[in-house]
Amino acid sequence: MSPLAVTLPIADRHRAMDFYRDVLGFDPIGEPAEDGVPEPLSFRLGEGVELTLIPTGGFGWVLGEREVAERGVSECLFTMTVADEAEVVEVIERVRQAGGEVLGEPASRPWGYEATCTDLDGHVWQVLAAPAT
Repeated sequence: MSPLAVTLPIADRHRAMDFYRDVLGFDPIGEPAEDGVPEPLSFRLGEGVELTLIPTGGFGWVLGEREVAERGVSECLFTMTVADEAEVVEVIERVRQAGGEVLGEPASRPWGYEATCTDLDGHVWQVLAAPAT
């Protein structure tokens, strides 16, 4: 099976790399380009799944006549599963310190202990410690 790549528009490659690497803990894929950031800026999220971040202008080239959604308009929720409740709190604190917006503080829900936040470009992430099964 071919890998699945989720691609998001971003405003700034350096800020995005720092946020996804240092705040969410994702490792970039590929060799750095002249500006020190891999091109394309991608992260392996799991077996067969990659996250690719493309500057908004380049993202628009792929979409053709469709507009890139404005900041604050969400068509998708990304979920990052972590080991436990303490890690949910740690990730949300790193997001807050890095300038991301916390939409929902860490709390226990029927589906697990979770919080929601945005990256620096407004993409919404859920940080989830799922209950033991």
